[in-house]
Amino acid sequence: MTYPTVTLRSLAAVGALALSLAVFATLCVARRIPMADTLVYRAEGAAVVGGTDLYGFTVTQWQLPATYPPFAAILFVPTTWLPVDALKVVFVIGNVALLALFVRLSWRFAGLPAGPVPLLVSVAVGLWLEPVFQTVLFGQINLALACLVLWDLSRAEHAIGKGFALGVAAGIKLTPAVFIVYLLVTGRVRAGLTALASFTGTVLLGVLVLPAASAEFWTRRLFETGRVGKPWIVDNQSLQGLLARVLHTPEPGALWAVAAVVTAAGGLWTARRAFAGAGSESWGVLVTALTALLVSPISWSHHWVWCVPLLAVLIAEGRFRMAALVGVVWTARSFWAVPHEGERDLRLPWWQQPLASPYALCALGLLAFAVWRVCTAAGTAPVRGGVLVPSPRTKSGSGVSTSAGTG
Repeated sequence: MTYPTVTLRSLAAVGALALSLAVFATLCVARRIPMADTLVYRAEGAAVVGGTDLYGFTVTQWQLPATYPPFAAILFVPTTWLPVDALKVVFVIGNVALLALFVRLSWRFAGLPAGPVPLLVSVAVGLWLEPVFQTVLFGQINLALACLVLWDLSRAEHAIGKGFALGVAAGIKLTPAVFIVYLLVTGRVRAGLTALASFTGTVLLGVLVLPAASAEFWTRRLFETGRVGKPWIVDNQSLQGLLARVLHTPEPGALWAVAAVVTAAGGLWTARRAFAGAGSESWGVLVTALTALLVSPISWSHHWVWCVPLLAVLIAEGRFRMAALVGVVWTARSFWAVPHEGERDLRLPWWQQPLASPYALCALGLLAFAVWRVCTAAGTAPVRGGVLVPSPRTKSGSGVSTSAGTG
């Protein structure tokens, strides 16, 4: 019997991950991290079990309400089965495991070799990317949703049920629904309709189990974006947050609406072209993710976990300087350094504005880069029946073949 050889690199990688986790755990204990979002999820599950008003409560010292569709609350029922402290431990361990899965999916999505050493090192470093760090710190579900979406989109085009997991993710939190539009505009009608049917199923299940809460959410709460939080605070790294701070107004109004529509249209056009002519759909998926985060009324900093596959794709393409810059942007935490207590977010001088909106500005720059990339790509994909037909896939630096996805 032969045994795997334990190399110095393997031991160093394990040590790096152990050290990273130990430092993170120490910070959590020392600062007595409340994991506020986990407590909201638990309260939602308790509302379902107890038959109380799902959208009538607030919890934690920040008075946080439920903001997800009723289907999500149904999935949160198991969070009531554990004491709060045990639940927090489960969420931390679960999110670290999800980070490892997300890194694995991202490396395969980008076409990078995903051996154990690179995986361990990437998880150790990735934990300190601000969106990932905050997701684990708050006990959020961003990594779970991103894994569902990335796994589904990187499957083979004719895989059974492709689109189903994406629809479930959209049913839990509406933002992933933009990827359904991405599937449809890139001509993957079957997968798009599967995702749409899956999403519709989550809505119907919510109506069946929680009819009153469903009626309240889909006719009223869905449109109360202010219920999620103040859009102008630095935590919000969306286009609306950027404009609100630059214009020194809590309501950028029509200007934001126009900017969001233009960004959405330009982003989906770029994603469609990227899928059709750039040799893989890696940039199509990334552009769609960045577009969704930009145009969403509120994109908290921890929503930007899509920086993980973004870094993987940049590394796979050999764009190491750009990857380093992106890594710095999503690690520096510059928006926490500017004054942001009370309404000071709305009174920032011009020179602090880039520090207050690094993710939105970087995303806009990346969209401009993606536009340049698809416009200068060699060759043009043919058009058949009004739908762009993707070029033959090759395992190049731009990504792994969609026909050889994660399965």
